Amino acid sequence: MSKNTSRPLVLGSTSPYRRELLARLRIPFTVVAPDVDETPNRGETPMQLACRLAMAKARAVAAQFPASVVIGSDQVADLDGLPLGKPGTHARAVTQLRQMRGQTVIFQTAVAVVCQESKFAQMDLAQVKVKFRDLSDAEIEAYLLAETPYDCAGSAKSEGLGIVLLDAIENDDPTALVGLPLIRTCQMLSAAGIELLGART
Repeated sequence: MSKNTSRPLVLGSTSPYRRELLARLRIPFTVVAPDVDETPNRGETPMQLACRLAMAKARAVAAQFPASVVIGSDQVADLDGLPLGKPGTHARAVTQLRQMRGQTVIFQTAVAVVCQESKFAQMDLAQVKVKFRDLSDAEIEAYLLAETPYDCAGSAKSEGLGIVLLDAIENDDPTALVGLPLIRTCQMLSAAGIELLGART
């Protein structure tokens, strides 16, 4: 497919964080919710789970829009092999943050780009090592009440108040921890034929 051929771009995610990140590229795109069961398979590692779901989400949406280039992504917090997803509730968020305090957690963020019509499919994984402070129960409660990060893997928004929970972040893509590794995404979009810095209106 020629780089000059324009295909519609679709984000297969309803995450507001991924939508905001992708908007930085200033490329028009639409958002479609992928219909994918996110239940981990038995024995599946956090890395395997993130990669499988990212590709599953991209393929599910690409099946509906075969001429489009579709992005799917998933993030799983990895605490020594224990997958920590979105807590959903205050009680689960408390449990997660208690488990992570004083620990190093690897946030496994996978991204897949698929175009069914052109038979393009690529996936990549960005790993972010995060060292959490040895948080007190009072600090955990105060943070959760202030930011309610119940839709974030690992119960912490590093781009917001959650930064105060951390001692260190180690990564090669600062957007990966927020939910969509834009460096890898740009590489795959370019390979799929999306013009990243072409003529703009």
